[in-house]
Amino acid sequence: MDSNSAKRPNDIPTQQCQYGKNCYRKNPAHFTEYKHSHLENIIRASTGGNYQVPAEYSLTKDIILEQIGIFVKLFPDFALEPKPKVSKVDNAVKEVDEESVEKAPPKPPSEIPGSSKAPVVRKESPPRNSDPPRTQAKRNIQDSFKVVLPRGKMEEKLRAAAPYNFFLTTITDSPVTHTEPLTITFQEILDKSLGELECSLQINFMVDIGWLLANYHFAGYIHKPLMILYGDESPDLQNIGKVRPNVEAIKVPMSGPFGIHHTKMMLLGYTDGSMRVVISTANLYEDDWHNRTQGLWMSPRLPRIPDSSDTTFGEGPTEFRGDLLRYLMAYNMPKLQTWITRVRKSDFSAVNVFLVASVPGGHRSTPRGHPWGHPRAGHLLAQHSARIEESCPIVAQSSSIGSLGVSVDSWVLGEFGVNFRKDSAPANLRRMPRFKMIYPSFTNVKNSHDDILGGGCLPYGKSSNDKQPWLKNHLHQWKSNKRHRSQAMPHIKSYCRWSDRGISWFLLTSANLSKAAWGVFNKTAKIEPPLRIMNYEAGVLFLPKFINQTEIFPFSGEGAFPMPYDIPLTPYGADDTPFLMDYLREIMT
Repeated sequence: MDSNSAKRPNDIPTQQCQYGKNCYRKNPAHFTEYKHSHLENIIRASTGGNYQVPAEYSLTKDIILEQIGIFVKLFPDFALEPKPKVSKVDNAVKEVDEESVEKAPPKPPSEIPGSSKAPVVRKESPPRNSDPPRTQAKRNIQDSFKVVLPRGKMEEKLRAAAPYNFFLTTITDSPVTHTEPLTITFQEILDKSLGELECSLQINFMVDIGWLLANYHFAGYIHKPLMILYGDESPDLQNIGKVRPNVEAIKVPMSGPFGIHHTKMMLLGYTDGSMRVVISTANLYEDDWHNRTQGLWMSPRLPRIPDSSDTTFGEGPTEFRGDLLRYLMAYNMPKLQTWITRVRKSDFSAVNVFLVASVPGGHRSTPRGHPWGHPRAGHLLAQHSARIEESCPIVAQSSSIGSLGVSVDSWVLGEFGVNFRKDSAPANLRRMPRFKMIYPSFTNVKNSHDDILGGGCLPYGKSSNDKQPWLKNHLHQWKSNKRHRSQAMPHIKSYCRWSDRGISWFLLTSANLSKAAWGVFNKTAKIEPPLRIMNYEAGVLFLPKFINQTEIFPFSGEGAFPMPYDIPLTPYGADDTPFLMDYLREIMT
């Protein structure tokens, strides 16, 4: 500890938070990692707890007062310190003896500070800090995470979740979700009842390394080897190897400016040689595990197979292992070879879902069918789905919407729907099913746990919406009363078909409804048109034939599929509009 930090009560950190006065965070762990001079200034200038928030701050007074409450709870001795001389500078209280007057970092043009849950940025909403994080947490777990469930119970919870192994994340402001059998926290993924962790691979888009390592710390794995493949720029991740030699972070290179590394996957290796796969819709930072509806599938424990086994031994009926190997090899990263070998040497015979993934590039069909994107889903449905009535709609639900064309027939039904309509019956003379889209309305967001700021994870913009007015005829509200999540805005992405009888299939994925995620055919090609995909994505397809050996998943009763939203759907009213990121920009500027 340096001399400066030694003078501070309760080990207040000395590394400045990059956001300065614009810091939106309310996780206690963040305040144990980074210094917030503006909060210290306000506290020092107050008397009797009467905190005066400068008027020019971009955050609301309520947010800053809540942050001060967290700070004072973590550092109760701070307010008792002798107050230094202060002066007024531009109506803000500043410390005279600071090295320089604190300035907020320049904001990227696309970033909108002020959300209590996430700043609004390109594509999604990452937190960033400029200094390497201090990852050695000093306090108990309740000081760092809002929802903490009993340890040692996750293996039992996973066993009870069979055969679907499909969870939603807990919602901080919906206490009933904290004790639901089919909900999960990040800490539970690392619970030792699932196995003693030896090493892990985290594949994601956005990563708050301080938050992630705090989870590993409290799970007892802070020194275990951790590899991270990530997509969004993060100075913390670039420098983490200098702070934590056991952590290796690799930014996935993209071939074009518009594609993103959007997959959310975990590979967990245990000391007995077994492993586990987790596929989710959540980024690796606090806000995505707070008041947002997220989905997560967790594999059974996958034992190591004997070295003398045949190469086909341990593959399951869904051929998940082979598809996962193809996905990992598509990165073309030598550093992944250890994990590729581990997957190859693991027994996936208990896995009952299919992997449906996307990787960037131009792709043509193979003897196994198209390997990626919406044609991959179509190939599996044509092979394994029981006949589906034409009256069953294709239902899409995502947290963003791409540019879909001038009409529903352009791409949604012209390409995407052609594959998502498929089943094992001939499709020659069958009509295209209806298309329905679940996307939060402005009213949904305004009534959310976080009010208008709940839309921080919904980056659909006015410019795209104005070009596709036809979409409103297909839009439906976000409602999840049965799962107590109507006020928790959905960052989950899912696709399915269902009728009054039940659910024909269900797909949980990182992929939003967009051409970049699912692919678009290059129809100008003279030979077989290649499928052009820009993103990395990953999801799992649930088919009744492989899970409960029937033709359909029931809605209720024994073996019911745990749908994340309410059925029947609620269409938009005449005055409803989809939530647009522009609404959030307007109130923040």
